[in-house]
Amino acid sequence: MNIPIAKPYFGAEEEMAAVEVIRSGWVSQGPKVKEFEEKFAEYVGAKYAVATTSCTTAIHAALIASDIDAGDEVIVPSLSFIATANSVVRAGAIPVFADIDPYTCNVTVKTIEKAITKKTKAVMPVHQMGLPVDLDPIMDLCKKRNLVLIEDAACAIGSEYRSKKIGGHGNIACFSFHPRKIITTGEGGMITTDNPEIAERLRRLRHHGMSVSDVERHESRKVVIEKYFEIGYNYRMTDIQAAIGIGQLKRLPFIIERRRQIAEVYNRELKNIKSIRVHEIPDYAFHNYQSYWIELFDSTPVSRDELMQKLLDKGISSRRGIMAIHMEECYKKCYVPLPGTERVTKNTILLPLYPAMTAEEQAYIVRYIKEVLQ
Repeated sequence: MNIPIAKPYFGAEEEMAAVEVIRSGWVSQGPKVKEFEEKFAEYVGAKYAVATTSCTTAIHAALIASDIDAGDEVIVPSLSFIATANSVVRAGAIPVFADIDPYTCNVTVKTIEKAITKKTKAVMPVHQMGLPVDLDPIMDLCKKRNLVLIEDAACAIGSEYRSKKIGGHGNIACFSFHPRKIITTGEGGMITTDNPEIAERLRRLRHHGMSVSDVERHESRKVVIEKYFEIGYNYRMTDIQAAIGIGQLKRLPFIIERRRQIAEVYNRELKNIKSIRVHEIPDYAFHNYQSYWIELFDSTPVSRDELMQKLLDKGISSRRGIMAIHMEECYKKCYVPLPGTERVTKNTILLPLYPAMTAEEQAYIVRYIKEVLQ
């Protein structure tokens, strides 16, 4: 067996869509990006969607469009990929790390409240591994304190909070199309919002601050001279990527259904192993299972790293649990004790999960985990 941690799920439709764009001669940001944005906004239930080069650039642009400035503090979980905090730093702001609920791996309104200071300008919860944050109390807090709320929804496309898809709650939400995410465009990101001014500014920011898009200039019957009202960036998605994304959106319901089926097998087979904990999903959440994780207890007969190596020796890829940013060398000046975060990052493992996984592959993974741990 040689089982990867993840594998993109493509078909002939995405291949032909990319070929058609290449043959059209319009391969940069153009009509396919616009179509992808419209279909994505419709899917999540948002009024507007703005495509970018990645979720990292999506978050950065969202911070700039929200007037997050030098010296402002933005509350983020430390338990996240480092890009969450990096985006805050690149916007000139200061990331302030909040702890998590170890049972959901997400920040809560209580952990956020503990991190608020007079300099706090924004809150950025992460729907970690696709599991939605308990949003309602956080939205209430942000409204009460006049704080900007930007959701890092990199992993959360298709997940739902209280029967409403992530990205459709009226906040700014940022998604990723990296190959390890639910759907992929190779690289790419998307921002959703219900705010028309924010959406319009995001479109300018991703295109060097240009006042009109290439599509608008192309379709105009009059000469258009663009203007630049602020300094922007090159955060444009290509039409090749967008064409692939449109095809991936069509596959999304099946992809999520299949991932949940695989996760249910893991739940059933692993929940009775006394030395690990299988994470339970809160009643308010519909989980897309972007990742499947288990937590090792102190009584587990092997360490986290030993288990990962034993799995790898059998041809089974795994990954450590989500990193703790505040423990990385480049953020050592921001270190604060975060016991929940430090426990989870030390003791959790991500197991292989992808739509094309066979029953034989999953049985092999489960069988060997049981051999090692029991």
